[in-house]
Amino acid sequence: MGNQKTNISIHYLLLVFFGSFVLAVIFSLLSETLTRAVQSVIISLAGLLFIILIGILADIIGTAATAAQEAPFHAKAAKRVRGGKEGVFLLRNADKVANICNDVIGDIAGTVSGALGISIMVKIVSENPGIDAFIANIMFTALIASLTVSGKALGKTLALSRANDVIFFVGKFFAYWEKLTGKSLGKKSRARS
Repeated sequence: MGNQKTNISIHYLLLVFFGSFVLAVIFSLLSETLTRAVQSVIISLAGLLFIILIGILADIIGTAATAAQEAPFHAKAAKRVRGGKEGVFLLRNADKVANICNDVIGDIAGTVSGALGISIMVKIVSENPGIDAFIANIMFTALIASLTVSGKALGKTLALSRANDVIFFVGKFFAYWEKLTGKSLGKKSRARS
């Protein structure tokens, strides 16, 4: 039995490794394409804020998964409330949900937002030669870090005080996703009526 647990852990680690790699490539490709294709610094900044927001939202979900109580979701699932069954699944896999949301998505969003910030600063400095590139990069990187950290701090407060609400919202999202695609969160996929 101990061997089986080790195999599952290795399988999960490999899944996280390759999933992280693919997500990082996708995020980086989208952000680089956005920066190169879009000439407007304002639109590039909006893309940067969107990536920061993804990291903050993922952190909220991951934190809520570790703080929410499972019992209310069993009651919802028993009454066939949409999102109840999915909430139970999320909470029974809270360690994996937290890892994927906080570490995988959150860290990738942080890394990509930093790289995108540098690309935006290069564009701003090249269009405004009077700006000191060294100072501008430091200040912009500090601004991105401050937005990310303060956003996550606010998000953690929300996630801890309204953990069940956050997980129920995410559960309902996955319930609708299952209804649209027929793909369930768990291994046992069941079509909803």
